[in-house]
Amino acid sequence: MSLYEQMMNKKFKFNFALIGLGGYIAPRHVEAIKKNNCNLSCSLDINDSVGFIENYFPNSHFFTEIGRFDRYIDKISRTKDKISYVSICSPNYLHDSHIRLGLRSKSHVICEKPLVINPWNLDAIEKMQREYKKKVYSINQLRLHPSIIKLKQKIQNSKKLHDVEITYITPRGNWYKYSWKGDENKSGGLLYNIGIHLFDLINFLFGKIEITKVNFASENCYSGFISTKKANIRYFLSIDKNHLNLVGRKKTNNPVKILKVDDEKINLSKNFVNLHTLSYKKILEKKGFEINSIRSGIELTYKIKKSIVSSPNLDSHPLVNKIK
Repeated sequence: MSLYEQMMNKKFKFNFALIGLGGYIAPRHVEAIKKNNCNLSCSLDINDSVGFIENYFPNSHFFTEIGRFDRYIDKISRTKDKISYVSICSPNYLHDSHIRLGLRSKSHVICEKPLVINPWNLDAIEKMQREYKKKVYSINQLRLHPSIIKLKQKIQNSKKLHDVEITYITPRGNWYKYSWKGDENKSGGLLYNIGIHLFDLINFLFGKIEITKVNFASENCYSGFISTKKANIRYFLSIDKNHLNLVGRKKTNNPVKILKVDDEKINLSKNFVNLHTLSYKKILEKKGFEINSIRSGIELTYKIKKSIVSSPNLDSHPLVNKIK
């Protein structure tokens, strides 16, 4: 029997539905579903440029109307083909309502971060989890980065106060401000689109936040200081390509994603492949990141967004004084 025939005869572990198939991040979710030997039964998006699905699940059902999508899930809910997981790749402001749809469908939910923009919405979702006896999992793939796992172990075994500097410059072109990502009402802005990666890591690695200050804030750049019992952290987050000049990258648009802890530098651009697939594997093993483990990252992001900007000082990231 050929490998193809073996695959065709192999029973899928679980059936999935996916919301937001036309989005940038959706192919990573579809690949993760495939590589974990699961089936994408159906998907939804208001845009129909989703031909890539042909390479993964050519027989999967696709809908452009949420009513028809919801009806299909309900139709198969009383059969052996019922949906076990709903994956969410829609714009940030829709995550909350789509999570609720997934739970009402009596399915577990896997959602891109941030789960919500306003942290208090997590309380209602937790209540629905208990009501429907289903789980909501967040994709926080950087926690599974090999270098981050190694660093976390090192920090746990250390009693020193660590000096941390995060420089995260990932340029975005003009398309960005015209997409939903550039609409603060739909995305939450830079802090929720990209900053959530960093602020979740800070909580994950260094624990409870004691002090947070913002030294610079604009729609394209944030910089500030965060203190925990284990670390003093200075961060510089930007999508402005001109800020690459501040780190000597004048002739390239390649992002700079550096986490420096004491004298150790970690390039967060490397070893990033297959982290979504690994995230799905952990979730299917019931080892995924649930609300209680990611709440603090969302609360920190919200707190930073609402902070009053203070003048740079000795605790500030060195690049903040170079911004013109």
